[in-house]
Amino acid sequence: MCTLIQKYNVPGPRYTSYPTVPYWNKETFSGNKWKATLKRSFIESNAAEGISLYIHLPYCESMCTFCGCHKRITKRHDVEQPYINSVLKEWKLYCELFGEKPIIKELHLGGGTPTFFSADNLKFLINGIFRSAEKAIDYEFSFEGHPNNTTREHLQALYDVGFRRVSYGVQDYNSTVQRAIHRIQSFENVKAVTEIAREIGYTSVGHDLIFGLPYQNIDHVKTTILKTKELMPDRLAFYSYAHVPWLKGNGQRGYDEADLPSGDEKRNQYETGKKLLAEVGYHEIGMDHFALKGDGLYSSMDSGNLHRNFMGYTASKTQVMVGLGASSISDSWYSFAQNVKSIEEYKHLVENNIIPIYRGHILSEEDQKVRRHILNLMCQFETNWEDLRNRIVDIESVKGRLIEFEEDELLELSDTGIKVNDKGHPFIRNICMAFDVHLHQKQPETRLFSMTV
Repeated sequence: MCTLIQKYNVPGPRYTSYPTVPYWNKETFSGNKWKATLKRSFIESNAAEGISLYIHLPYCESMCTFCGCHKRITKRHDVEQPYINSVLKEWKLYCELFGEKPIIKELHLGGGTPTFFSADNLKFLINGIFRSAEKAIDYEFSFEGHPNNTTREHLQALYDVGFRRVSYGVQDYNSTVQRAIHRIQSFENVKAVTEIAREIGYTSVGHDLIFGLPYQNIDHVKTTILKTKELMPDRLAFYSYAHVPWLKGNGQRGYDEADLPSGDEKRNQYETGKKLLAEVGYHEIGMDHFALKGDGLYSSMDSGNLHRNFMGYTASKTQVMVGLGASSISDSWYSFAQNVKSIEEYKHLVENNIIPIYRGHILSEEDQKVRRHILNLMCQFETNWEDLRNRIVDIESVKGRLIEFEEDELLELSDTGIKVNDKGHPFIRNICMAFDVHLHQKQPETRLFSMTV
């Protein structure tokens, strides 16, 4: 395994989309094309399955140095209401474009720190969204909570408007690691907010953990997993830390690669954590996620309905995902569009009745085929091209790139498809890269992605 880790530990995408953002074609993209594909997709899917809504709430009171999200650091809370007003205005612009009332199946609040906002303001935001929308019968609403500032009031207010899932960013319980990533929070705080959520009635409580952090060692990971087992969250994200200081600015420059675990050490952290989680009933879901059998994420994997998009793994698939707020990304299946990142520019555009996108990509038919294969691999660890409608033009080149993985006993390759085995799961990003036509047509001149292991 160590030899394979050294071999395959290369920069590569995480495939929350295909094509990945660096390969979006800005030349063929336009706002009008985006609107046309979005409206087409909305008509095709709204009544049948509903849509997903992601709302980016970018404010944080302090900088966490491991974080790669777009955020604004401030302690001024007078920014809350003006930002919410802009988000609701942006939503109004989308509703006017749709021409009929959206049915929302999935809604997620991300950040930044959603619980930077007061409980009353979050409730005002959600009620504002549903003045122009309906809830699907099987809706799922979730939010990301910071254990240090998520209050009973936050949890109750969001529960009252339909939220039943919350995930808490834990990362690691070791004090040295916490100081390095500037995210100091106690086990007692995590325990308290986990128990309050369950007491109120949340049906899925998740914890986000990270391995490969600066100064983190195998004992730190063991301690964090053992503490996590005391609380038994319904689902877990156990992420690989993405060290990309050349993309994410000064935050990740507080330490360098010499302070990070090596590829072999990092993989050992993951395998150790995975083994400890399996011992108490957690099942691996796709890449870097785990769930108990009673959680919806496990059920969706078991039924073949697991989906992956810019929000990560989700228990249900919708064809349309609208991203609201600065830097949010939307997906119509036929195209992607990203909002401007500057909060000031975002608010200015919305105030002038302009949907605030600044870049995107219109997927070709070939893009859509490759996307299906990568989604199949990321969610089910297998894909096939027996149906000629799924056969990509460059399939022979793809098969040629897959031979090496077969020789390393990571997958089974046939004339019509592949199935990744357990040994190959840690290398799923590398296997997906074999299908990535854009990546192989044009290798980036500078490093764009984190390491795959």
